[in-house]
Amino acid sequence: MSEKGICYLVGAGPGDLGLVTLRAKECISLADVLVYDALSSPELLRWTKKDCEKIYVGKRAKDHALPQDQINALIVARTKEGKNVVRLKGGDPMIFGRGGEEAAELADAGVAFEIVPGISSSIAGPCYAGIPVTHRDHCSQLTIFTGHEDPTKGESSINYEQLAKAPGTKVFLMGVARLREICDQFIKHGADAATPIALTRWATTGSQRTIEGTLATIADVAEKQNFTSPAVAVIGDVVRERAKINWFEKRPLFGKRIVVTRTREQAGTLSKELANLGADVVELPVIRIEDPVDKIGFAESVATAHEYDWLVFTSPNGVSRFFDAFFSIHDDARCLGKPKIAAIGPGTVQKINEYHIGVDLIPQKFVAEGLVDAFKKEDIENLTILIIKPEVSRDVVYHGLCGMGAIVDECIAYRTVAETEDPTGAVAMLKEEGADVITFTSASTVEHFFNLGIPWPEKCVAGSIGPVTSEALLEAGHKASFEARDHNIPGLIKAIRKHLRV
Repeated sequence: MSEKGICYLVGAGPGDLGLVTLRAKECISLADVLVYDALSSPELLRWTKKDCEKIYVGKRAKDHALPQDQINALIVARTKEGKNVVRLKGGDPMIFGRGGEEAAELADAGVAFEIVPGISSSIAGPCYAGIPVTHRDHCSQLTIFTGHEDPTKGESSINYEQLAKAPGTKVFLMGVARLREICDQFIKHGADAATPIALTRWATTGSQRTIEGTLATIADVAEKQNFTSPAVAVIGDVVRERAKINWFEKRPLFGKRIVVTRTREQAGTLSKELANLGADVVELPVIRIEDPVDKIGFAESVATAHEYDWLVFTSPNGVSRFFDAFFSIHDDARCLGKPKIAAIGPGTVQKINEYHIGVDLIPQKFVAEGLVDAFKKEDIENLTILIIKPEVSRDVVYHGLCGMGAIVDECIAYRTVAETEDPTGAVAMLKEEGADVITFTSASTVEHFFNLGIPWPEKCVAGSIGPVTSEALLEAGHKASFEARDHNIPGLIKAIRKHLRV
């Protein structure tokens, strides 16, 4: 990145996070200033560094957070300050995204800039709806136009006579509000009223929805189904292929909105698996992990861990905190000595294995009581045991091991606090649009979620990862509608599918 300041006009893709380019991710992660609009996937904000200045300039047809001339002035000013500025735009910045205008402003101001193309919804939207915009059996020509022109222009510059007569597929963006007018213009200028047309809303996301019709009927279909923007429209015989190759909307969890309440760092695995199954995933982290209050005590526990006979890990977070601290002191894993390792469940085991360290004891039931039961098969009388745990947790393991005659110490590795940031607007989305399932992966996620005071969505159910979490839900006045049989993320996903019968 330039030390003199540079502005990157970055295409954020159509919505699916997997369709964002590697270059776009690199620019976002190094940005000093991120200027973004409403069509960018909100999850992209998670890629920014902590001190990045985020400025929302979102635009809809009749609702401008910031007028275009002010956006131009903003990105020029921030770049002149020597900042690395990323102007993040939905789809591709140069396809009806006014990226050309912004680039011209930057050029006129004499500041450095770079254009990072993105995948346009004009191509990706039809693809995710099962519609190939070109096909050997139907067409070999593609025309893309906008359904929303500059309102200050005296008359339309779109030549509907030419469009109506042009062979092949026509795709238009930002035209839902003028859908009837556009279709009437096509028919008026000679297009067959029976020509197939499809509209896909929120393409490539879990909220995707597609309607079909003809030039003569689609406006009525859209009005009847209250179909609104943002949407991409495809006109032509290629729409007929959707019946056969519609793939995205046939995934098992498609159409289901599922809320993930885990920390931002941990949400990824669950969110990705659910999204791969077609769910509309809303990440609403209600907790975050911070250093323990007694940092010195934690450091001393890590430094003396090699003196113990057993190390007991009760969570993946504890594993990460412990070993990150350990390897900040030591370069050699052998410095850990020869303590045996116990872990409460497979998620914790997996995290330990990431540090190339094996596990000696795993309970059959992945809860504190199960871990105590597992130790009953070991001779631990007079052995020293260090439990790596959060600041606030149940004392089941501590008392259980002490009761077997072990000499037990606790290493407080982290504390769980309320997440106060909501950069993606997940709280507002949940309040306004509801959800089908809200998932809880710990008692702390339950506690902090209900502390937010969000009204429980209508017809929404609570999903629990295990009995401790289910008990916390009961205490909060919400019985879990289902509980994972295996108390881990794969088990929770299976439980979700079983409950939703998919």
